[in-house]
Amino acid sequence: MDYQLLLAISIGIIVLLILILRFKMQAFIALLIAGITVGVIAGMPPVQIIDSIKNGMGGTLGFVAVVVGLGAMFGAILEQSGGAEALASYLLKKFGEKNTSMALMLTGFFIAIPVFFDVGFIILVPLIYSLQRRTKKSLLLYAIPLLAGLAVTHAFIPPTPGPVAVADILSADLGWVILMGFITGIPAALISGPVFAKYISKRIHIEAPEVDNIQSGEKIFPGVGVILTIIGIPILLIVANTVLNSPFFDNVNLSIGNEKSFFSIDLKAWMGLIGHPFTALILANVIAWYVLGIRRGTTRAELLEICTKSLGPAGIIILLTGAGGAFKQLLVDTGSGEMIAGYLNQSGMNIFLFAFILAAMVRILQGSATVAMITAAGIVASLVIDMNPLETALLVIAIASGASILSHVNDSGFWLVSKYLGLDEKQTFRSWTIMTTILALTGLAMVSLLSLFV
Repeated sequence: MDYQLLLAISIGIIVLLILILRFKMQAFIALLIAGITVGVIAGMPPVQIIDSIKNGMGGTLGFVAVVVGLGAMFGAILEQSGGAEALASYLLKKFGEKNTSMALMLTGFFIAIPVFFDVGFIILVPLIYSLQRRTKKSLLLYAIPLLAGLAVTHAFIPPTPGPVAVADILSADLGWVILMGFITGIPAALISGPVFAKYISKRIHIEAPEVDNIQSGEKIFPGVGVILTIIGIPILLIVANTVLNSPFFDNVNLSIGNEKSFFSIDLKAWMGLIGHPFTALILANVIAWYVLGIRRGTTRAELLEICTKSLGPAGIIILLTGAGGAFKQLLVDTGSGEMIAGYLNQSGMNIFLFAFILAAMVRILQGSATVAMITAAGIVASLVIDMNPLETALLVIAIASGASILSHVNDSGFWLVSKYLGLDEKQTFRSWTIMTTILALTGLAMVSLLSLFV
């Protein structure tokens, strides 16, 4: 083992955590400084350090900036239209009062695909308040399933920023990440949501807080079918492209007359364009812009303002991801990744478990799931060389699971949940923190199970 490289990685991570925790430095700058620290200690020439930063930033942002930007605008239009409330009301009606927890979990699961976690939660908080007042049961019975659905999708399923960033750093196919995200995410959401909610709501009874600023009155919502269709379009296109252009169809030969195959090269090429995340999200934005905006009476000027405002939070995530890409590139160029790969081979540690533990450690120490995902992805990026697309997608989920674990006082989500549900710190630990831990461990268990078959 090259102890200079090990020292470089260790000091780099320590510098990153000190800058974020002690000095409260923005993670974007902290990641860049940590990356430079790794390069200097590893003995890289100064000019090569700068080149690595440029290459890492450029290579990452070329994909992530477009996807995150388009996703943010798409979510903002959906939020403005009242689509989240429409979907929630529909599912609650269809599932009935006995299955309200399941309906709320599914609401969170689907809403978090286009809408950021905190925005989705704040939008739907009045709904769970209303349910609690009507049934007099603990607010946690309704809040935990909603939060589980939101949290799982936010971490596991593109085009949310976290998995998009990790997928890009690991060169994972977004279509396979989406598929693996659904397969692993649904059990994680079920166990950490409705199942855990039933348990914890009997032990902690919380009344809905009195909130004066909740808007009341009739609002005309868009149709649920329209909402599900618009959310589903980019996902189906991306997955269809992945499946059609996968090795599975390389040997498919459905002859029609003198034609070579039904799955012609031209069809695959056009599907590669239409089903690319860029094109799929552009199409979803245009449809949402017209169907949820113009057709419902929103002016073009209002839509422009909605979309422009949505790019503010997206810009922070884009820069943070770019810095993560630079950090990854420095680890690759110093040879640190090869050293880690060699260590894993010698130790016999499972790569999925290693990635999970790495992401979990960073998450617990500094709080941000996004920073934890990007840091862990950068460190394990060089280990995916011999992995097939499905294994790489599962590695994304393993990192996302680790980065979701044990949300506590250094995570803004901890205080968001505490504030809106009226919980004290102990109650938040017993409910929200335990929920995120169950979610993470279930995600890891599903990854471990699926890895046996891929």
